[in-house]
Amino acid sequence: MLYPLKFKPRLKELIWGGDKLAKAGKKPSPKANPEKIGESWEVSGVPGDISVVANGFLKNNNLQELIEVYMGDLVGDSVYEKYGLEFPVLVKFIDAHDVLSVQVHPDDALAEKRHNSRGKTEMWYVVDAEPGGFLYVGFKRELSREEYAVAVESGSLSELLERYEVKKGDVYFIPAGTVHAIGRGVLIAEIQETSNITYRIDDWGRVGKDGKPRQLHTELAIDAIDFSVPGDRRISVSPAFDADARVVSCPHFTVNLLNLEEKIVRDYAPLDSFVIYLCTEGSCRIVSESGEEQLSALESILIPAEETEITLYGKATLLEVYIDSAESSSATDRH
Repeated sequence: MLYPLKFKPRLKELIWGGDKLAKAGKKPSPKANPEKIGESWEVSGVPGDISVVANGFLKNNNLQELIEVYMGDLVGDSVYEKYGLEFPVLVKFIDAHDVLSVQVHPDDALAEKRHNSRGKTEMWYVVDAEPGGFLYVGFKRELSREEYAVAVESGSLSELLERYEVKKGDVYFIPAGTVHAIGRGVLIAEIQETSNITYRIDDWGRVGKDGKPRQLHTELAIDAIDFSVPGDRRISVSPAFDADARVVSCPHFTVNLLNLEEKIVRDYAPLDSFVIYLCTEGSCRIVSESGEEQLSALESILIPAEETEITLYGKATLLEVYIDSAESSSATDRH
C-alpha cells in the first residue's frame, strides 16, 4: 500500500537567490552557496530534475519510477490516462533576494511546437514579503507589438508593467503569455505546469558568473506574449478556521487554501487525483489509513490517489494542489 510521500528538495543556486530556504532547514549541496538558493523544487517531474522519495520503504525511488509501477493508484486513473509517466505539476518555493528577470512562458501549443514540452501557466502564493516587496504581473494597458518592441529596445519595458506591492497571503494567477517578474524581498510558493521553458526579456543589465550579460530570448518571447490586459491578476481568498477556500481552478491544476487551526478531515474518494500539500506557515500532522507524517513550514508532501481520506491536525496554513479531471479534460491534449 502506498503512503504519504515526502521528497528530497532539489535546490537551485541562482544569481538572485537568498538564504531563507537554507535557514528553513533545506540543505544545499556542499558546492552550493547557501546564501544564493533561489528555488527549492519540492515535487518535480521535469526531466533531469525528477523528485526522489525521502521517506518510507520507497525511499530513493524517483517519481517517474513510482508512476511506472503504481500508475493510477499514485496519480489517479484519469491523470494517468492523460499524462502517462509525466507528472503534471511542478511545485516549488522561490526566495527572491534580488529581482528576477522580466520574462514570459509559452502556452502549451507554442511550447509543444518549439520544445516538445508543455507550456507554463503558474500561480504564486506570497509566503512572506519584506517591506517594499513587489511583483510585476502583466501590462498596465493593451499594447501593440510595435510599442512593446520599442520599450524592449529602449530598456523601458518595466514602465509598462503592472507593479503590485505585496504582503504575506497574497495570491496571483499567471497564465502562460503573461509578462512578469518577481521583485526583491519576496518568498513565494509556486504551482505550475511541468515545464522549465522561460523566455528572458530583460535582466536589468545583470551579468552571470562568467562576467557576461545573461542570455535574453526577445525574439522567441514576442510570439509567446499576450498583449491584452485581462484585468487584475490578484486573487482574494480568506478561508474560515478549519476550512478551505478555492484559490485557482484551471485545466492544469486546482489549488485550495486551508486555514488549519485544530483539525480538518479531507475526503478524496471522488477526486481521482494525487494531492500535494505545501505548508507555508505553522505545522501539522497528516494521518491516513497508511500512516502518519509531520509537515512543517516550507515543506511539502504528496498524498497518493488511492488514499480516500486524511485528517490534518495542528495549526498551519496549507496549499492543497491536485488535478480536477473535469477541468483537465478541457485542456488541449499533447500528441
